[in-house]
Formats: sequence, C-alpha cells, structure tokens
Amino acid sequence: MARYTDSVCKLCRNEGLKLFLKGSRCYTTKCAIERRRYPTGQHGQDRKKQSEYAIQLREKQKVRRFYGVLEKKFSSYFEEATRQKAVPTGLRLLQLLEVRLDNIVHRAGFAPSRAQARQLILHGHFAVNGNKVTIPSYQLKLGQEVTPRENSKKLVKTLMEENPATGAPRWMVFDAEALKASISQLPAREDLDPTIKEALIVEFYSR
Repeated sequence: MARYTDSVCKLCRNEGLKLFLKGSRCYTTKCAIERRRYPTGQHGQDRKKQSEYAIQLREKQKVRRFYGVLEKKFSSYFEEATRQKAVPTGLRLLQLLEVRLDNIVHRAGFAPSRAQARQLILHGHFAVNGNKVTIPSYQLKLGQEVTPRENSKKLVKTLMEENPATGAPRWMVFDAEALKASISQLPAREDLDPTIKEALIVEFYSR
C-alpha cells in the first residue's frame, strides 16, 4: 500500500497552516509551523503570486493531506460525490471524508491524530457493530457503532487520558464510559472546517 513516508510537518508548512497531523504536538510550541511559517525548500521564503490553477491545487492538496488520503482515493471520492445530485458536490465530498472509520476514531477522541487512528485500525484494535474492521477507509453508515475491541480498551483509555479531546462533533453520538461512537446524522456544512473552500476543489476537477 502506498503511503507518505517523509516528515508530516513539511505538509503543514507547504500548505501554510496546521493540518494537525501529529496530534497533541501540534498544540505546542514544538509545532514546526510555529517556528518556520513558510514553505520548505531553498526558495520557501520567496513571495510568489499564485495562478488560479495553483490556488485550486493547493486547496485540493490541503484537504487531501488533512484527511490523510492518497490522490487516487481522493479522486474516487470526488467522482462518487458528483453522482449525488441531491447534495452539493463539495459538501458531499467532505461528508464522504468525514464518515471514514479513521476519521471517526479520531473525532471521537480514541486517537490523537488520523495517522494514529489508521495505525490502530490496521492493527485490529477497533470493531464496527462488534465486527473487527481493519480498513481505515471503511465508510460508516448512520447508527453503526465503533468500539475498541475488548483487548484494546486499556490501550485506548490510556491514549484518551494522555490526549484529552475537545469533544465529539454534534453529528456524532459518543459515550465515554462505554467507549462507543456512532454517527447520528451526516455533518452539515456549518459542522465542518470553515477554512476549507470546497468550491475550489470542485473547480479543480472540473477543468
């Protein structure tokens, strides 16, 4: 399986904002973008005017990296989103990304970052409706429950204690005592990151 192996802090610097790829470290002064708020490379500090295409590309790359999705998978999500005529393509794209199992594990506070959520899922630490799932991109449906497996509860509780979450989003149901999380409804646009400009992504793929 293809995966990104370089420093994830470079991704944040190249996009010019925090993508919160390293969990709790991103909230400290050790965060790379706090110390060097400019792109990596020899000419990273040069100021250049970006073309319309470059702006669209950067927005697409930012969202792709934020959710930790490779290009081929991201493109397939966009194609699926275009087939949903009842919902704007940009919103549907974000909804498809939000209901991924790795994102739900992170949003619930079971893991401090999506990268760690993916690792935990791949190692078989989580179940959906009682059945072990080892596919981070698994798409959850409304009402399906995500729980740590019995032998993994101690590990998950330790992670939650070391990295206190700010609380699950309102479109999720989370029971901290029972360690259960589920989707009660698909997220509305106001529930999602306001800094994401999904219209630019739609324009990029519509060229």
